[in-house]
Amino acid sequence: MSILVLRHEPSVHLGSFAAILEKDGRAFLCRDLGEPLELAGHTSVIILGGSQSANDNLPGLHAELKLLEQALAFGVPLLGICLGSQLIAKALGARVYQSPSKEIGWERVRFTAAAADDPVFSGFASSTTFFHWHEETFDLPSGAEWLAYSEKCRHQAFRYGRSAYGVQFHPEITPEMIVDWSAQPTGCGDIDPHAVDAVPPGRVILENWLTVAEAPTCPQR
Repeated sequence: MSILVLRHEPSVHLGSFAAILEKDGRAFLCRDLGEPLELAGHTSVIILGGSQSANDNLPGLHAELKLLEQALAFGVPLLGICLGSQLIAKALGARVYQSPSKEIGWERVRFTAAAADDPVFSGFASSTTFFHWHEETFDLPSGAEWLAYSEKCRHQAFRYGRSAYGVQFHPEITPEMIVDWSAQPTGCGDIDPHAVDAVPPGRVILENWLTVAEAPTCPQR
């Protein structure tokens, strides 16, 4: 059994998460956009970011949405990052649309009162700086718990059910990824990749989510 990782382009990869998973001996399998997908044999799913829109009419994204709908129906733990969070929101029937403001670079994320009791975010300060790179956002899915927001983006994190999480920011980011993204034609070259050490808070998010994902569930009566 392994964690299924949905990757949409090579430069938007697991980042610091890969080393954490490998150190802990957790197996994971990456599938690129358009490759065959199935839930069988996987304990949970991490959905990474990318330059695509959740609204793009691409066969690969349609397949991902179908898989996410199936995962949500069966309570399979999910962690969606940026585009991944938007795909989870869309799979839950929420609207994904152009954000009023692009959010690129280091920005503060503020946590809601509900986050204080959340198993993934309860230990975070009320305001924590994370890395962002997005121009779309989403409505909070019906039945989801709103966990975080920023000045430019109201829905920065949510939880649906026990173990499906969407985060709009990039907890997996590394300085090398920032340099890579900034050098691309659509990038912004004036971002300091070392302004914040993003690895420690990212590790907390991943490890807390893994704890939730691996916790036994009570059988339905």
